Amino acid sequence: MKVLIVTLYFPPAGGGGVQRPLKLATHLPSFGIETHVLAPEDPKWIHRDDNLPTPTLAWVHRIRFIGPGGRQPAEELHGTAGLERYSKHLELFGRRLLFPDENVTWNLTAIPAATRIVREEGIDVVITTSPPGSIHLVGAAVRRRTGVRWVADLRDSLVAFQHRDADRLLTRAKSQGHQLVAKVVAGSADAVVGVSDAISDEMRALGTRGEVLTIANGSDFDDFAGIEYRGGSDRLRITHAGSFFGKRDPRYFLTALARVDGVVARFVGDFRAADREWAAGIADRIELVPYAPHRRSLELQRDSEALLLLIPEAGGRGKGVLSGKVFEYLAAERPILAVVPPDGAAAKLLRETGAGVVVAPEDIDGIERELRAMRDRWRAGELDDSALSEEWKDRLSRRARVEELVELLRRLERRSALSA
Repeated sequence: MKVLIVTLYFPPAGGGGVQRPLKLATHLPSFGIETHVLAPEDPKWIHRDDNLPTPTLAWVHRIRFIGPGGRQPAEELHGTAGLERYSKHLELFGRRLLFPDENVTWNLTAIPAATRIVREEGIDVVITTSPPGSIHLVGAAVRRRTGVRWVADLRDSLVAFQHRDADRLLTRAKSQGHQLVAKVVAGSADAVVGVSDAISDEMRALGTRGEVLTIANGSDFDDFAGIEYRGGSDRLRITHAGSFFGKRDPRYFLTALARVDGVVARFVGDFRAADREWAAGIADRIELVPYAPHRRSLELQRDSEALLLLIPEAGGRGKGVLSGKVFEYLAAERPILAVVPPDGAAAKLLRETGAGVVVAPEDIDGIERELRAMRDRWRAGELDDSALSEEWKDRLSRRARVEELVELLRRLERRSALSA
């Protein structure tokens, strides 16, 4: 079997969104599947990580990226006023008009390139992996042109923006655009893969023509090989890795942190300028580490007394979020303070694995209580590692997740043979 993965995020682009397509391309060849990747030469993404290893057994096809840069508009506008702010708004206006998202213009080069690769290489299955949602239009177009089987892999919801303000007119317009993409996926894809049950259920509700399957992200335990916990700090270090945007808000946690001595919070990645200003009064209790390459981020996670996971309620939409960060934290094997919806998917997994404690996102008193408890156990030498059993490691490993995808691809192959 030959597959083509179409992804906007692939090394040398950096950030968490790179890991799923990268690991697919890394592991699929070990199952006897010839793997091709179509990715931009330069996606103009916010972050770049030249140290990320590219797969040695996959063919990577690069094409020119057409589209705007990836910096968040809110960050572009922060701190501007008057004529400067007006000029920035004009710069961003065209980007905001792109439909269904600002990356749709890449399709101008991606669709003909994917069509050519499918025909020249004899590709059996095209896998489009989002975000951005518009990338699935590539899969739909190539399927229509060539008849190739198409699997849509959804790492974020196409129906709801969990971390965006749903009351904003622009957000509602973008949401409608993605719902149209979701209908295209439901009506045309031979199979749909959701990264969480919530995403899969949303797609089933649209009446998909093909199989819908949940394949969660996986834990890359090997990525932490050779990285040790050194300790030696005079304060408990709790580390958050990842960016803040939309509804994802550190302020409830920071309010609780201000009440607890002997704890320093390290934020690795993009920290909004507005949040930095808000937290100025507790600058001695936070450490801001700008975007770090993946390896450095893993080192900081492992060399922490605890890890911080933040998922907002977002009007109930946060319950279904089971991001790749959850699995990366599990692989780091450090105690996790999960400030997440208590009845959500992330909370359920952390309770099952025994890897952390759960507090509701806006429960400042509860966050304070758990921070104090972690600090006191650490001071007493009783804050144990969150090492997983071998059974859990096998269940959560990235390779096991890729094997689930391989089984889906084989089923599609058999169905195609029977219908021929």
